[in-house]
Amino acid sequence: MLNIFTLANGRLFQEEIESLEELSKFQPIWVDLESPTLEEKRWIKQYYGLSIPEDAMDEDIEESARFYEEDNGELHIRSDFLIADDEEPRTVRVAFILNLVNDDLKSKGVLFSIHDEDVPVFRLLRMRARRAPGLIEDAKEVLLKLFDADAEYSADTLEGVYVELEKVSTQVLSGDVTDALAGEVLGAIARHEDLNGRIRRNMMDTRRAVSFMMRSKMLNAEQFEEARQILRDIDSLDSHTAFLFDKINFLMDATVGFININQNKIIKIFSVASVALLPPTLIASIYGMNMTFPELQLLGPAAYPYVIALMVASALVPMWYFRKRGWLK
Repeated sequence: MLNIFTLANGRLFQEEIESLEELSKFQPIWVDLESPTLEEKRWIKQYYGLSIPEDAMDEDIEESARFYEEDNGELHIRSDFLIADDEEPRTVRVAFILNLVNDDLKSKGVLFSIHDEDVPVFRLLRMRARRAPGLIEDAKEVLLKLFDADAEYSADTLEGVYVELEKVSTQVLSGDVTDALAGEVLGAIARHEDLNGRIRRNMMDTRRAVSFMMRSKMLNAEQFEEARQILRDIDSLDSHTAFLFDKINFLMDATVGFININQNKIIKIFSVASVALLPPTLIASIYGMNMTFPELQLLGPAAYPYVIALMVASALVPMWYFRKRGWLK
């Protein structure tokens, strides 16, 4: 899908392009390619003189492979954007190409973005730009606002993680944690920990991208100050993710502690039962020896009921004692 965005009366307008002829009718400041076809890439190269690298969305982590400037003046930035999906949270690699100095190409002053799937941050920026005149002035502003929206989207996601952790905390601290509930809680904690880690990694990547824009001296004074504000927002988000990691670890330890308590209760019951059965076992062992016992001879036919009653009493007395001490609770 090939979408272009033009600026009119301070607002951003979107057009979906389906042919090279349509592309030549507009003067966009932003060209967005979502899962572009070979034909759409050919249109971009033919009209703008821009070749989209085959490895544009590779998972490189080296800064030299993700933030660099070509000999023809093109700036290349590869950054990750968060998708906080409930079923499968993930990050999407987006490649940006921006030409600000080469007057020989029609791509000057146009931001190109290439990605494999729709990004929530892109939708958020498009909605804001349509409703707020003057929000965006040029291609650099588009890129900067995307990173700003990414930080805000991550902040909203962190708030959602905190709300969900509060629900988990209420369940855990209620004190009545069964093994089944503990399993559910551990699963929820693991999901929130994974999402929190993705947010922190995403913010680290955004910080690197914004820092590269500041170092490249492509921003004017107002945009430079806006970039500094984005970095300050990211620093505050880092502190919040650290707080959530501590909360997650506390809930994890508390849940595991309740699981251990439940297991100890079972082990305690078995231990008490084995101790309570020791006296009957001792009595059975004594009277089971091949010997003559005077008391049994005196009892005659009542010897057998006597032994059984003695064994039952020897088991009940310890159980009564354990119950009185509260060891069976």
